[in-house]
Amino acid sequence: MEKIIEQFPIVFQALNSGFLQTLKLFCTTLLGALPLGLIIAFGSMSKFKPLSAVVRTFVWIIRGSPLMIQLLIIYYFPGLVWNNPIWGSGENGRFLAATVAFIINYACYFSEIYRGGIQSIPVGQHEAAQVLGMSKGQTFFRVILLQVVKRIVPPMSNEIITLVKDTSLARIIALHEVLFTGENFLTGSRGIAGEVWPLFFTGVYYLIFSGLLTILFNKIEKKLSYFKV
Repeated sequence: MEKIIEQFPIVFQALNSGFLQTLKLFCTTLLGALPLGLIIAFGSMSKFKPLSAVVRTFVWIIRGSPLMIQLLIIYYFPGLVWNNPIWGSGENGRFLAATVAFIINYACYFSEIYRGGIQSIPVGQHEAAQVLGMSKGQTFFRVILLQVVKRIVPPMSNEIITLVKDTSLARIIALHEVLFTGENFLTGSRGIAGEVWPLFFTGVYYLIFSGLLTILFNKIEKKLSYFKV
């Protein structure tokens, strides 16, 4: 017990540093994937068949393959195949590659949620907006969008909470996120080796973060409850 008390400040400082990297990856993924997912959704719903076919095939490939494989391909492929390590070296390069992989992966999942929400709106509402003289843009932003938001909040919240845990996959390319940091104390880090208890504390970080997001999304759903759909 005394040994753990002595090691705790070192472990706590390291885990905090790793969690900041996890939080950074989480936020940049959302900032990129949310708008990109909407663009992909519009592409998959396009009336131009070649475009929609290409987009849907791409979404199928991304959703049908493990994120871990995508991380490995995106990070190692340019250097091994093209002899051009475009991501650079060090932590910044690994973070950039992980961000690109996560944005592409989650944008495809978000696109299906967007598409389902948009297509669930009755056609009659589009027709009524046209009768009132609204353009397609006005119809989408003034009539459709708020209803879509109401419908997609539950599935979107599930994906975002899943993203919290999926950030741990970035350790496969040695990104120093919180789980990678906790694992290092098993093999030797900062003078500590063979200690498993730091891994339990990494779980606490995920639980707290996921819990805060759950509370946030519950409040958002209540705010939107006036919108009966």
